[in-house]
Amino acid sequence: MARNLGPGPIHRSETESSAAPVAAKGGRDFGASNLARPLAGLATVVAIALVVALAIGAFAGGYATTVPVTVISQRAGLVMNPDAKVKLRGVEVGKVDSIEQRPDGTAALHLAMDPSRLRFIPANVHAQIASTTVFGAKYVQLDAPPDRSAATLRAGQVIQGDHVTVEMNTVFQQLTDVLDTIDPVKLNQALGAIATAFNGRGAKIGQTLTDFNSLLAKLEPSLPALSHDIEASTPMLNAYADAAPNLVQMVDNSTRLSDSIVDQQQNLDTFLLSAIGLADVGNDVIGSNEQGLADVVHLLAPTTDLLNKYHEAAWCGISGLIPLAKAPPLPVPGAIVDASFLLGSDRYRFPSNLPKVAAKGGPQCTGLPRVPFQGRPPYVVADTGANPWQYGNQGILLNSDGLKQLLFGPIDGPPRNAPQIGQPG
Repeated sequence: MARNLGPGPIHRSETESSAAPVAAKGGRDFGASNLARPLAGLATVVAIALVVALAIGAFAGGYATTVPVTVISQRAGLVMNPDAKVKLRGVEVGKVDSIEQRPDGTAALHLAMDPSRLRFIPANVHAQIASTTVFGAKYVQLDAPPDRSAATLRAGQVIQGDHVTVEMNTVFQQLTDVLDTIDPVKLNQALGAIATAFNGRGAKIGQTLTDFNSLLAKLEPSLPALSHDIEASTPMLNAYADAAPNLVQMVDNSTRLSDSIVDQQQNLDTFLLSAIGLADVGNDVIGSNEQGLADVVHLLAPTTDLLNKYHEAAWCGISGLIPLAKAPPLPVPGAIVDASFLLGSDRYRFPSNLPKVAAKGGPQCTGLPRVPFQGRPPYVVADTGANPWQYGNQGILLNSDGLKQLLFGPIDGPPRNAPQIGQPG
């Protein structure tokens, strides 16, 4: 390309090219560069939206791991909403996930507890629904008892609520119900009667209050003793409470007895007159025979003392006769005798076997009243003058002297019986 460098206007040489710009030439495409900037902007917007969504979810707790716990309360409260806080000693340990109204009128608060806080909460924790102010929103307050257990709160545990803070609107509602029940006319009349009663009696009422204050001042030193008496009377009142049904039954029976006495008063008068007549006759009989009765009682004293001493033996003997009295009758009329031959006892000896009353040793039942089958009571050896087993001869005694007389004829001298040598007779 030739240019004129001299002075004067510059003129384009005839050989200078008049071609179009490079971008306008065919065969070249720059569209990819034009889409990069929109895609970069779109990615930036999506990233920002994702960051905002993550921040909102993290703030709402949607990505946090929670442990379910249920609180059963009398009611949830009027300002108890989901996402309400759950606190332990002022520290937030969870939130209310949902509130369920149960068919029995109670409320079930499903809590979402922070799993990292469960190790600080004992298993026997108490729950109550409280509020920061009278009109403030409710929250669940967890209270650890003094005797806290070693186990900690676990997932799915059910806690029984102890208390629900009373709302002011509940108080207003109850007051409104009371005012709706009261008749305004009757209320006006009652207030007017009270005003009339107090009108002009201010001095007397003041004096009454002063006297009552003085009375309370005198009673105040005795309050500890009165409190102790009330505490000491608790067992007595409990005893009366336990015996109340019996006391009421006794009063009822007394009422019936009184009614019976009233209905039978004529017969009762007759009975009392007869008793008075019998008492008069008895006074005459006993009074006229006073000395004789006294002598009889004195004479019976040794007998009664003896019977009292041997009453156990007498009871054994009489009890032994009861089986005979209750035994079935004999199959045929008559008597059944069981006879047999027994070895003879020792012969009677005079005067050692003379009967006498000198037995001692007290009462003895000796197996009575129940003697076993094929058994017999033992023989009691006593100083009565008779003892068939004194010499131990309970078997057959051989008369050696009679045998000698039979074999050898009469032998001079007194008879000799070897088993009885040295014995009397």
